[in-house]
Amino acid sequence: MGRRLTTPMVRDDGVLRGATWDEALNRAARGFRSVVDAHGPRAFGMFSCSKTTNEVNYAAQKFARTVIGSNNIDSCNRT
Repeated sequence: MGRRLTTPMVRDDGVLRGATWDEALNRAARGFRSVVDAHGPRAFGMFSCSKTTNEVNYAAQKFARTVIGSNNIDSCNRT
């Protein structure tokens, strides 16, 4: 059986290493922000899963629309 990750991983110069949650989340936020700053909020898209709760799907669409400013969110709920 495979080993489970117990810490976030970040890539430095092509090499993965363990990181704190703060560092990993800050990197993700900077990555999202750099795309939106360079190409606008329509460059961001999110796909949410129908197997999760309504509350998680609501939080995902709220994040995409309010924080990022994008209406590009979809899920397999409608299929």
